[in-house]
Parts: sequence; structure tokens; C-alpha cells
Amino acid sequence: MTTRSRLIPMAPPDSTVLPVLPDVTIVDGTVPKHAQLRDILNSLASTTLSPGDMLPGERVIEEYYGVSRITVRRAIGDLVASGRLRRVRSKGTFVAPNALVSRLHLASFSAEMNAQEVTASSRILLSARATPPLPVAEFFGADPSTPQIHLRRLRLGDGVPYSIDDGWYNAAVAPELLERDVYNSVYAILDKEFGHAVTDADQTVTAVSADLQTAPDLDVEIGTPLLQIVRTARSRDVPVEWCSSVYRTDRYRLTSRIERDDIADALP
Repeated sequence: MTTRSRLIPMAPPDSTVLPVLPDVTIVDGTVPKHAQLRDILNSLASTTLSPGDMLPGERVIEEYYGVSRITVRRAIGDLVASGRLRRVRSKGTFVAPNALVSRLHLASFSAEMNAQEVTASSRILLSARATPPLPVAEFFGADPSTPQIHLRRLRLGDGVPYSIDDGWYNAAVAPELLERDVYNSVYAILDKEFGHAVTDADQTVTAVSADLQTAPDLDVEIGTPLLQIVRTARSRDVPVEWCSSVYRTDRYRLTSRIERDDIADALP
């Protein structure tokens, strides 16, 4: 198959430069046309475009490759479902940022991002000393009226939103936490500056929907499915953190390895 490239002589109203589409012929055969087009667009997103770049419109792709609108929408839909592309209402289809993969080990967001060569940063949405919800006070073993440290951060990877961390921290353990550089890893601060490294945690994972508060910060529509992780973390036997985090599902995946408890008995 011969592959060439040519520039599409068309630009959207905002004068954004459209990418070069591979000059590949889509033919009738054993491979469905939508699958051929999906591979073409996936290759374009992987080799030519960068996260955040916009694809040509569906009509442009339809006319360029001589396929139906249904074929184009199915090909793009497959790539949206896999996390390669993302649709933005009234704007277009864009190359999605690389998904952060968490292997359910105990590590900070910053450490996970750095391990996958993604630049982590934060935007502080709230920082205060306040009376916590009852479950937080009970976890810390404190009087419910005792103020604790409340830190809500928008977590970004390469400048785009990945998650929101809504964390409470034990004021008895780290009374001056908010005077530190909480734009970076709080776990590193707890360890190096307060002598309380996080050693273990319990996590509960659920599915939630973006609401009026989270949707604008995560740049998603209200009702978009999100992944919620509630973590209670300790430094040995000292409770230090209660955090509820919500993640964009197109930018975050959880993976785990499981083993049979009875495998030794099952072996000959």
C-alpha cells in the first residue's frame, strides 16, 4: 500500500491549522472500512499530531476518503472509546492526552506522573483550616470540632486536567502544612518535613458523575462519568490523610494483578 500525504485546503472558522491526512485508499475487502479508517486516524494521532491537536471535521474526512458519515463516526467513536481521541461539543475532535495508569500501589499523583514521563502540576482550589466532616474527624481520632487542614487541588498532567484531590490532613501531625509548597507532592512534605511518611492506606473505588462543582475544573460536561477514589492513609499507626479524588476516565486507568489464594494447594 502506497502512503502519501497532502494538506487539506480548508480551515475552521477560528483559523486553526488542520493536520495533514495520509493519502491512503480505503477499499472494499475483508477489513471493514471503519476499521481501515480507524487505523489511519489512530496512526495520525500517534505519529503526526500531539495531545490537544484537532482533527479535521467529519465531513472533511468523509469526502477525503470517499466513505459514508456513518463510517467516519464509527471510526472516531472507536478511538474516543479507547481514549485516543476526545470530542468537545461545538468545538471538534481532539487528540486526547496520554492516560495515566495507576497500578494500585501506594504512590503520590506526582510520583505516578513522573514515572510515566508526564509533567505533574497543581492548581490550588481551596486551602484552609476548617471543621471537617464527621468521617474525617473519626478517622483522625479527633474531636469533631477540632479544625483540620483542608486542601483541594486540581491535578494536571502536561498542563491538562486529570483529577481533583479533595484532601483533609491531620493538623496534629502537620500543623504548618499549608505554609509548605503544596503545589507539589504532599506525601513528600509529610515525609521530609514532618517525619510522617505514608506507609499504608485503604482505598475505595466507585463511579460518580461530574457535577456543577467538578465539571468546569475537569473540563467535562455535567454528568460525565468519573472515577472516584476515597483514600485513608496512615504513617504507621498515625492517621494522616483522608482524601476523596475524582478522575477523568479518559485520562486515568487502574490496573491490578490478582492471584489465587489457594494456588499452592492446587499445584501437584
